[in-house]
Formats: sequence, structure tokens, C-alpha cells
Amino acid sequence: MSAAWLAGILAIALCLHLYRQTLRSRAAAAQSKASIAKSVDASIANARDVSTGTAGVTTFAGTRNGERVQVCTIVDTLATRKLPAFWLSVSVTEKVEIAAVFDLMMRPGSATTFSNFDLLPVSLVTPSGYPEGAVIRTDRAGVALPLDTVTRHLDLFRDDRAKELLITANGVRVVWLVAEADRVRYGVLRQASFAGAKLDPELIEGLLSEASALRASINKHAMRAAA
Repeated sequence: MSAAWLAGILAIALCLHLYRQTLRSRAAAAQSKASIAKSVDASIANARDVSTGTAGVTTFAGTRNGERVQVCTIVDTLATRKLPAFWLSVSVTEKVEIAAVFDLMMRPGSATTFSNFDLLPVSLVTPSGYPEGAVIRTDRAGVALPLDTVTRHLDLFRDDRAKELLITANGVRVVWLVAEADRVRYGVLRQASFAGAKLDPELIEGLLSEASALRASINKHAMRAAA
């Protein structure tokens, strides 16, 4: 067999392998999205897929107890991370009486795909009562923020999986680490595999409940202050 024939056969074999890999990847992505949708449906009403097509990001919007909410999953494969991460972001997208951005990030050490935390220009002194490793930033200096009110809603941030609490005038968002990629598979094949990681409807419900309660507390405090 000539070298040219051998090279041609190897090229065809490689193309077939890549094609099969693509099909498997698409099938896995579709299965993952269906699983996410099932978990979301169990937690919020009128859930609809509002994903924008960004790779690794799936977003659903709906309602919960009369409030507009969003549930988003993000596969973070930034090279600055030791291992790819599977994040869950839940948001109550209703008005909050807050005059500036409040962004609490736990143990910030590298850039993230889900947050603009690194772009916020003002760092605040972390008050007592906040969890160790919490760093707070905002977009406006000298603006009063509901730091004491937030303190009473930080129990979930005692868990190492809680990553970010973002509060803006447009809503409250909590970001949670669902899983990190399999270390061996990523180290050898550079594939972000989250085998066995499941999106628990109870987790979605619990995080949305916390975000909703925090929003209600902030708005209640603002109403009392204005009275």
C-alpha cells in the first residue's frame, strides 16, 4: 500500500471519528438541556427557553409566586480555572429599592463567564457578620447600600458552593456551583465532563426562595426609611 493511500485512509478515519464525536456531543447537549428543562419545570411556572445561543449557557424564564424569575446554567471552561465548572444562576427579575449595584463574590481569584464583578470600580470593606472570603464591590462610591439587611440573608453563603450574590435595581441573583469537571478526564482529554451532576429542583426552589426573601426585605426596609 502506497504512502498516499495510507494517508488517505487515515484522513477518512479521522474525519469519521470527528463526525461521530460531533454527533455524540450534540446528543449529550440535547439530553442535558432536556434534563435542565425538566428540573426547571418542577420549580417555576410557564418556563420558556430564552437562551441566546451562547455556547454552554442555557436560560429559562418563568414565574414563581407572582414574581418573574430566570434560571440559567453555565459551563465555565475559562483557561484561568483549574477545572471547568458547572454553575447555576437563579434570579428574581423584579424591581429592588437599591441605589447602586451590590455584588458579593466569594473567594474571587480568577475571571468568570457569568459576572461583571471584576469590572466594578469600587471595593467596600466587608462588614462583620459576612462569611469569610466574601468580597463586595459596587459601581458607585458613597452610596448607602443595605449591608445590614443583606447580613440576615447570608446563611446559604456558609456553604462553599455559594459563589455570588448580585443585587441591582432590576433584581436579585444567586450563583451556585453545581459541579466541577472530572479531573482525570479533563487532564487527559481536555473534556469538561460533569458525569453524575444533576440539577436538583429543590436546589432551584431553595435559591429562588432566598433571592425572593432578600428582595422583599430590602424593599420593606426602604419603605420604612422613606416613611
